Amino acid sequence: MKDLFSGHSAAYSQYRPTYPSGLYALLHKLCLNKEKAWDCGTGNGQVAGELANSFEQVYATDISTNQLSQGIQKENIHYTKQAAEKTNFPDAYFDLVTVGQAVHWFEFDRFYAEAKRVLKKDAVIAIFGYGLFRSDPVTNEFIEHFYNDIIGPYWATERRYLQDSYKTIPFPFEEIETPPFTMKHTWSFERLLGYLNTWSAVKAFEKEKGENPVELIKNDLFNSFGELGSVEFPILLRVGRNPE
Repeated sequence: MKDLFSGHSAAYSQYRPTYPSGLYALLHKLCLNKEKAWDCGTGNGQVAGELANSFEQVYATDISTNQLSQGIQKENIHYTKQAAEKTNFPDAYFDLVTVGQAVHWFEFDRFYAEAKRVLKKDAVIAIFGYGLFRSDPVTNEFIEHFYNDIIGPYWATERRYLQDSYKTIPFPFEEIETPPFTMKHTWSFERLLGYLNTWSAVKAFEKEKGENPVELIKNDLFNSFGELGSVEFPILLRVGRNPE
């Protein structure tokens, strides 16, 4: 698994968007039991923190010590540094496995084998993330130009799975049909810039060119977005049960 986020884990924790409550309500409804959940690729523990409200114990893993250091702290969340593809969890241990905005970095075959091993029979796995946000029409044009033309060559190849709405990733489970979800937020311009600066392609551009590409569109972006604006993210979601 690639680690592209350790260098800016504090910003990641501060500026990344949060998933809608309806998503967690759906997972809560689908799970037959709520004893143990594993949030894999937990990052700053955003998902783990929500799962801790309804599960007795939440185990959250990541390969980044820096990301784990930013983790949301609750008594029933247990953070450990472990790869997605090989953990020390017992067989048939979890009622739910979640992966938020991370599965595209995993070695699919090895991770899914591990997930099947640690999931109880008929337990739930949920793979989710979010695509490119939308705002007002002029802001959308600037962001699309920035995303495709300015930093486009600096996206990792795995980004294509997000662009394909996770429809092209393998998913060897009994899939469950789910309703569509979106994340809708009102953000300050500062928050928008902070979020853009967490993009891995921005960091890759900056590393090679020695300048921050966000600065190239900052003034035009402010003229369209203003001090305060709306953003909407489509949720990418695959949910299934472990048949084994």
